[in-house]
Amino acid sequence: MRRALPCSRERQRRREREAVSPCRAVPCSPDHLSRCRGRPAKFGSELISSQPLLTVSLQLYSSPAAGGWSSGSVLAMSDVSGRFVVAAAVVAVSLAAAAASAAHDYGDALSKSLLYFEAQRSGRLPYNQRVRWRGHSGLTDGLEQGVDLVGGYYDAGDHVKFGLPMAFTVTLLSWGVLEYGAGVSAAGELAHALQAIKWGTDYFVKAHTAPTELWAQVGDGDSDHYCWQRPEDMTTSRRAYKVDADHPGSEVAAETAAAMAAASLVFRRAGDAHYAHLLLHHAQQLFEFADKFRGRYDESVEVVKSYYPSSSGYQDELLWAALWLHRATGRRDYLDYALANADDFGGTGWAVSEFSWDIKYAGLQVLASELLVEAKERRLRLSPEQRAVVEQLRSKAEYYVCSCMNQNPGGAEHNAGRTPAGLLFIRPWNNLQYASGAAFLLTVYSDVLSALGEPLRCGGAGGEEGGAAGDAADVLAFAKSQADYILGSNPMRTSYLVGYGAAYPRRVHHRAASSASFRHDRDFIGCLQGFDSWYSARRENPHDLVGAVVGGPNGEDVFTDHRGKYMQTEACTYNTAPMVGVFSKLMQLEGQQPRRRRPEEAGPAPAEDL
Repeated sequence: MRRALPCSRERQRRREREAVSPCRAVPCSPDHLSRCRGRPAKFGSELISSQPLLTVSLQLYSSPAAGGWSSGSVLAMSDVSGRFVVAAAVVAVSLAAAAASAAHDYGDALSKSLLYFEAQRSGRLPYNQRVRWRGHSGLTDGLEQGVDLVGGYYDAGDHVKFGLPMAFTVTLLSWGVLEYGAGVSAAGELAHALQAIKWGTDYFVKAHTAPTELWAQVGDGDSDHYCWQRPEDMTTSRRAYKVDADHPGSEVAAETAAAMAAASLVFRRAGDAHYAHLLLHHAQQLFEFADKFRGRYDESVEVVKSYYPSSSGYQDELLWAALWLHRATGRRDYLDYALANADDFGGTGWAVSEFSWDIKYAGLQVLASELLVEAKERRLRLSPEQRAVVEQLRSKAEYYVCSCMNQNPGGAEHNAGRTPAGLLFIRPWNNLQYASGAAFLLTVYSDVLSALGEPLRCGGAGGEEGGAAGDAADVLAFAKSQADYILGSNPMRTSYLVGYGAAYPRRVHHRAASSASFRHDRDFIGCLQGFDSWYSARRENPHDLVGAVVGGPNGEDVFTDHRGKYMQTEACTYNTAPMVGVFSKLMQLEGQQPRRRRPEEAGPAPAEDL
């Protein structure tokens, strides 16, 4: 009998399309009009009007200067080995007023979040690998095609390396470190953050084998989902797929350019000018490739359509990458490109209520809003025409922020859904990716409002001038409410960050975490054997996937801790990535002192373990 696929994203995507349209943008782009028509009522719409915003009185902490994270931080790093030695002196944290002791330990959450990425590593693991139940895997990736594609990250609980969400993960990690690196450094986690970013960018350097050639995927999702095996035992196809001039893939090429541009800024600030230059060189080539040879990547790599199809097209990624390249290089031509194309590419037209690996509009609109801060501080000169475009982008950023906070006029049609307890709810499959992304964007935008000294204005999708709907503290308070919900301030009293607190998911939908460690049990686990021995077992996973943010509860705040409930229990790298910056900001905001890590958490694994 053919075994059902418990982790099939294609089956789930059919279900979610029946439940709610994936398009929550106004206006609908022409090529997705059919998917936007006839939208059903938004989830939680009947609850929005009666659910008050969760607000907390907060003091704003001014972000560090653009030149670095800490005047007392010293970083020594090896370009060749990728190992970093960080000696971070105490970062002076100035708080306007000290609040009462925080309900959550954000420093602990930050440390655990960064640990998660080590569990998702593919390739030959380093000597200082801290997640010791993992072993080497995917050591022949690319061999069939004659290229070295060893390394990178598995996106979730399976073993395919999808280029688009991997690049998005690295972009968000880098952005978080750029904005809130002082807190990451103060927590003693800067080295781990750099390692998490570099594990991805090292892979992107390998995958970019020619100016107009990028390997976009390794592995086959269909065959992978038929098996429940540890990555160390993989027997499924490791075929690699690429985009090139004849088979373009602008989404994945532009997102990888954005990731490498953002990461180049991180490593330049960290003192590794050589590696930063290498990343920037690849980023510029990839952007030129994405722009010159335009085309949807899921039409060139058709096997990705069942898992990570592009519903918004590639124009948002082109704007996103151009803005990141401007920030990384300071070159006006990238800024001119972004602003000149903002209207045609939908940047000034799309008013959205979600931010994800697919739909980048809210992210680029918030990123563009930071240009106004640079202009105010006289670090950037904008012409009147350019300022007008940036203001239009900012108005769409505010639409997103106001939608998350249920402040847009027009009711449920123009505001994101909400659970009864106040969690943003976009759709039932892996909903926390949207909540974590929103928490990060709102955290960044609260800093924009604070720097500009202006209130939040909510005028609707058409860009109408709205009245003041709050201030920077209100925006940050809502971001904090989402982070706190993830950490356990919810009706289930469950942390959805694995390993944090006393109660958290113990049966995460994850092949490696749910199986015996390869270190201690080297007996081969067959493709279907894993379903019988591990997937179907009712017992808790033998390993906690520490730091993973799982899919989360349903629209009624109910969570079922069961491997088969993959909509709720599967975690993805892009769920956790934005929380690194959020936890760093909140840790400093609350004046928390970083906890002292236990030796077993910080020390390298013995050589025999790997």
